[in-house]
Amino acid sequence: MFLRWVLTIAIAAVLTGCSGGGGGGGGGGGTGVAPPPPPPPPPASSGFPDYNPNPIAPDPNGMSSTASEIMDSIAVGWNLGNTLEAIGGETAWGNPETTQALFALVKANGFDAVRLPVSWDQYANQDTAEIQSAWMDRVEEVVGFALAEDLHVVLNIHWDGGWLEENVTAQAEDDVADKQRAFWQQIATRFRDYDERLIFASANEPNVDDAAQMAVLANYHQVFIDAVRDTGGRNAYRVLIVQGPRTDIELTDDLWNQMPVDQAVNKLVMEIHFYTPFQFTLMTEDASWGDMFYFWGENFNSTTNPDRNATWGEEEQVTALFQSMHDRFVTAGIPVIIGEYAAMRRTNLTGDDLDLHLASRDWYLEYVTREAVSMDMTPFYWDAGGLGNFGSGLFDRDNNTVFDDRALDAIMEGAGNTP
Repeated sequence: MFLRWVLTIAIAAVLTGCSGGGGGGGGGGGTGVAPPPPPPPPPASSGFPDYNPNPIAPDPNGMSSTASEIMDSIAVGWNLGNTLEAIGGETAWGNPETTQALFALVKANGFDAVRLPVSWDQYANQDTAEIQSAWMDRVEEVVGFALAEDLHVVLNIHWDGGWLEENVTAQAEDDVADKQRAFWQQIATRFRDYDERLIFASANEPNVDDAAQMAVLANYHQVFIDAVRDTGGRNAYRVLIVQGPRTDIELTDDLWNQMPVDQAVNKLVMEIHFYTPFQFTLMTEDASWGDMFYFWGENFNSTTNPDRNATWGEEEQVTALFQSMHDRFVTAGIPVIIGEYAAMRRTNLTGDDLDLHLASRDWYLEYVTREAVSMDMTPFYWDAGGLGNFGSGLFDRDNNTVFDDRALDAIMEGAGNTP
């Protein structure tokens, strides 16, 4: 499937002779641009049309970096959250239309890359899986805005109504794999000519809890990789990202068996997300199983409101969790991206509680960022745009200004990107 065009015997011989062959993985030796070997037999026919009728020859121009080399060039990235993935349209969740000026602001404040969470299914024909051209045009325009500011771009299929993430089951596998193939054929074909600064990511947070589901997820990732590579051109060498189960570190360590097969060499990245401890980073009300944490870090415990001190998930556990990913993947030449991390502001607090909370939040962002970078992992801050209580926004997108200077400074201090 990788090469559907007709090759002469001479060209086929050259491709076979130059092949790097074999399985996936990021970084480590070589340039990562060896042409792929002859294709395997095509998969079973899909329930949707073939959206890759005209693959082209592999094009290594501008695609020489390995996955590790690209990730190493990104100290810290930023998420355009709650925007292109919003159900109902780009502005449906309260953020304005994305402009190049926003990405100029992001770049000027120390970020090297942006992650673009994108919804596709709501813009697709449900009978044919064809994505509306107007939406494809808009996503391409936003990608262009970021690239014009010399930012690397991670483009994914996000939650997207849950058609993949909530259906990692044997019963749904064939139908979901068909849609995964159809969508990625279209996305990859549209963006085939872009250079290596554009990176594709298979999914977001796939709901996987056991070995049987892990096998299904592995198939979804394999379909993604094959669909992208089969389009040819620069996609034959593009860096691709696959997600661990729930993008959870411990589940990934327990359930992940091996990287998918990739005919490109050293071009795969593992993705996890980090919101530990949940009670500090995301929890908005107390529950029967536990209460919200306002304060995090061994030097930021409250003596007047001790019930709100974090009781788990502090510095020692962060380091241990990151070390497990470093030892499992990075040391094996597979780079790791922390595709999302953040801690919400609890500005409903007042007085000393608010001051201590904000100081502990600053420390959390600095510490998590620094530990990730120190272990050769690439962190991307989750910015959903919210500026009020429980918000994580760094930038005022309506006015293209910095909103949360102290959180931004903490992230950059951790990343080593301070002026």
